[in-house]
Amino acid sequence: MKCRLLFVLSLVLLSGFTADAQRMRARWKAYRYEWSAGIGASNFLGDLGGANAIGTNGFKDLELSLTRPALTVGFRYKIAQNFSLHSHLTYGHVRGDDKLTEEFFRNNRNLNFKSDIFEFNLNFEAALLNQRQGGIYRLRGVKRLTTYETSIYAFAGIGVFRFNPKGELNGEWYRLQPLGTEGQGLSPARERYDLVQICVPMGIGARYFFNRRMGVGFEFGIRKTFTDYIDDVSKTYYDNEAIKQKYGQVAALLADPSASSLNGTDADDVITAPGQQRGDPRDNDAYMFAVISIHYKLRTGRSNFPVF
Repeated sequence: MKCRLLFVLSLVLLSGFTADAQRMRARWKAYRYEWSAGIGASNFLGDLGGANAIGTNGFKDLELSLTRPALTVGFRYKIAQNFSLHSHLTYGHVRGDDKLTEEFFRNNRNLNFKSDIFEFNLNFEAALLNQRQGGIYRLRGVKRLTTYETSIYAFAGIGVFRFNPKGELNGEWYRLQPLGTEGQGLSPARERYDLVQICVPMGIGARYFFNRRMGVGFEFGIRKTFTDYIDDVSKTYYDNEAIKQKYGQVAALLADPSASSLNGTDADDVITAPGQQRGDPRDNDAYMFAVISIHYKLRTGRSNFPVF
């Protein structure tokens, strides 16, 4: 008799735990759509400015003083409890300036740029940590535990972005791509670069929901690109006189505004002669966003949680 009673109680408890687990697994389906909006910072890794050393790769070459604002809106769709698709439309502003480095050749090169970046992407997110706490049942007249959700995730995806580098000369900013500063349009080997490019976003993020619908988050992501011309610098110097004849005096000055050239010294004739290094084509440019955001989940239907 006792064994039979213990067996029945075990079945009841097991069925209760199973039902609770099923409810927890099903809860995400009731709020699988989510809007987000955020504000943060953007920065750039390329050929201009950076560390006080000959061009380095990675974050060592990051110029924090040129961090600029970023804005984003996004939409997330949960395809499973721990996996989501997340799309963003993001605006950022990036800059680079050789005056900010003490390395001789880069400082003497004296190039600068700024560019707005508009990006649309689609990312796949995988939760590294998902924690949830709160009442499972909605009991009328009974105070429940506060519901919250914490999630840490990694993401990677594909995106398209538009940029338009501009260079400063005597207080005026000029669009650089039409000026052929590295001889684009003057030689079959120097084709004009496209202002719309593909990128691969990747990074990490975290979200905290203080109720079923509202939450806050933080996300950091870097964009791998397939262009070295976000800053209009990649290869070698071209014949500056040919640039001047084709595109004008402004184009020639923006192609080679080196300190030695502006000071009228002869040393720069060798440093910036045609064929001398102007950029590093071995590494494509990259940019990054760090964003703080707010999130709002949309209810997709009945959750089938019991109401008493």
